[in-house]
Amino acid sequence: MTIAVSGGTVERHGGVVTWGIASLPMAAEEQSGDLCSVWSPTDGALIAVVDGSGHGPEAAEAARLAADAMAPHPQESPVALILRCHEQLRGTRGAAMTVASLNLFDCTMTWLGIGNVEAVLCRAGDADRQESERVLLRAGVVGFRLPPRLKAEVIPLKHCDTLIIATDGVKPEFADDTAIGGDPKQIAGRLLTQHNALRDDALVFVAKYEQGGPR
Repeated sequence: MTIAVSGGTVERHGGVVTWGIASLPMAAEEQSGDLCSVWSPTDGALIAVVDGSGHGPEAAEAARLAADAMAPHPQESPVALILRCHEQLRGTRGAAMTVASLNLFDCTMTWLGIGNVEAVLCRAGDADRQESERVLLRAGVVGFRLPPRLKAEVIPLKHCDTLIIATDGVKPEFADDTAIGGDPKQIAGRLLTQHNALRDDALVFVAKYEQGGPR
């Protein structure tokens, strides 16, 4: 089956986010339970990567319900959005998810992960990723059980930072892959091709942040 690749650009307050998504369902499945949605509220960009538990149509339905719950509220905080998804997904298989809100007005990112959707922010000029930052994943399943206290982390964004988010169908080694120059769609496609675990649905999201637009 062919990898599906898409992308786009969000420009707000003198900052630009260029993003790409690569996804592939598990072998023999027609639908993927991994879903990435990107919205562009007035202050920047909201990214949500959702991994419906398991695979197949029921996993895809859980991921779609989560995206539908967030779509009307792109300016809410990641905590508020995950709570919305938790209520929406009750009675479904549930999901793991990571939400990242990029505020291009004050150059910050607020992110929060529940389950095993990994995210790493690769700092500009850090070829070895020694200063890269990872989202703190909290145990739980959205729609079934959340940790008693949800707290998102806020970190500054710097020119040419790169955000990568991947579901558990992608090998953890993706976070150590330093070849992240070029177009986000191409990077996402390459990371998925090279690090696909071949045992589940798989998705990679890549976004590059630039102050003042591309140079």
